[in-house]
Amino acid sequence: MKCMKKRLVLTILIGGISQALIAAPTVYIPLGSANSVIAVDAANDTITQTYPGVTNPHGLVATPDGEYLIAGSLQERPPQKDAPEGKPNSDLFVVHPAHGHVMATVAVDGWTHHQAITSDGRYVLSTHPTRGGISVLDVNSNQIVKTLATGPAPNYTVIKDDAKKAYVSNSGNGTISEIDLGSWKVLRTLDAGPAPEHMVFSRDESKIYVTNPRAGVVSEVSIADGKVTRSFTIGRSVHGLDIGDDGVTLFASSKQDNKLVAVNTRSGEVRSIELAPAPYHLNAIRGTNKVYVSSRKEPKIWVIDQESLSVVGEIPLPSGEGHQMAIVN
Repeated sequence: MKCMKKRLVLTILIGGISQALIAAPTVYIPLGSANSVIAVDAANDTITQTYPGVTNPHGLVATPDGEYLIAGSLQERPPQKDAPEGKPNSDLFVVHPAHGHVMATVAVDGWTHHQAITSDGRYVLSTHPTRGGISVLDVNSNQIVKTLATGPAPNYTVIKDDAKKAYVSNSGNGTISEIDLGSWKVLRTLDAGPAPEHMVFSRDESKIYVTNPRAGVVSEVSIADGKVTRSFTIGRSVHGLDIGDDGVTLFASSKQDNKLVAVNTRSGEVRSIELAPAPYHLNAIRGTNKVYVSSRKEPKIWVIDQESLSVVGEIPLPSGEGHQMAIVN
């Protein structure tokens, strides 16, 4: 039953004037060492539900209708005596938010860093850094239907809106793998800087912006040319990355320099705000003019105004730390 939150539009006639009231998104956040996932109402920045029983979740995606969450785990089970070689030793957790619990686990080979989901909600791609590739979950069957080598230490995946191609950053060799989702083959590799990690598309999907923590920059990669065309200095241990509601402003966090940076990709203007300690994962919450930024060292989420780049609130977490967020409109 598809009963989770979608974008809800209510039309009210007041004095002959039609006004659209749009419900704010729900933001799902994995809490890592707290072994749980939470739901946050982005209208008032409050936690509305907690889903326990998810072992050390880091990566997280939601199906487009919000009916299911799929979380990856940083934890591997210890090898069992006499177990066959290559036996899966970690899990994906499928959560049903409406029912409030983990409804299934799916075994995977190696701990999972981040997830991405196709726009139709059919496939979830998980990166497995210690295995040098990705796994592909078919959400309809809850089965791993493909594994694919990409490169050393794959970190993050982005998928085009038409669900035809995906891009995986390989932090171990400075490349991004372009994958055809019809044939499930690597088509080519793109240059991406010294140690690429988190990524986001430009609004027209012609470029990929990717963090390079080792160099302290966000690199702009032309998909057509497969080359780095520009780099923006952010700070030491750049980590979280997203693009704002305007489709122009990049938001990136520097864990070691304790700051959030906003870069206008048209003008090159750079703004920053101090956030301490250790700003970490972040997401622009579409339609709200907010950015959520987690702390790596304290259980909290900063709420940032996209335009003024000021702190407008905080969300205290019960414990743990916020990782890859999933947003359902």
